[in-house]
Amino acid sequence: MKVDQAPFVGGWAFWALLSAAFAALTAVFAKIGVEGVDSDLATLARTIVVVCLLTLLLAATGRLQSPSRPPKTLLFLGLSGAATGASWLCYFRALKLGDAARVAPIDKLSVVLVALFGAAFLGERLSAVNWLGVALIAGGAVLVAFR
Repeated sequence: MKVDQAPFVGGWAFWALLSAAFAALTAVFAKIGVEGVDSDLATLARTIVVVCLLTLLLAATGRLQSPSRPPKTLLFLGLSGAATGASWLCYFRALKLGDAARVAPIDKLSVVLVALFGAAFLGERLSAVNWLGVALIAGGAVLVAFR
């Protein structure tokens, strides 16, 4: 295994686990925060906090720079941002209407969709055991989400 592909000790799996932990906290905090406020307004508040925190992080580390990049980069980052915004709007609306413990697993079906889209559009290859894992994630999400 190459050092840059090491999963733990600062590798991709370390950051993915942190992402999962923060995503779990996001669901809990958002469910509490969305009570008594419009879900779209809650999404705006969350977005403002994200923008401010990232701006501070980049400024503090000297990485805040002009976004002059190749058009393809800007296009796909823009599309990613639009998809993120749409995802957040839908997620907050779902949290407003349902239990966090049931909404979050359905939201995590994005894992299944990423595997499918990665194979279809990015040429990524998963082994049979990887596809079994994807199927188990899908089944598990459905089992957790529905009564």
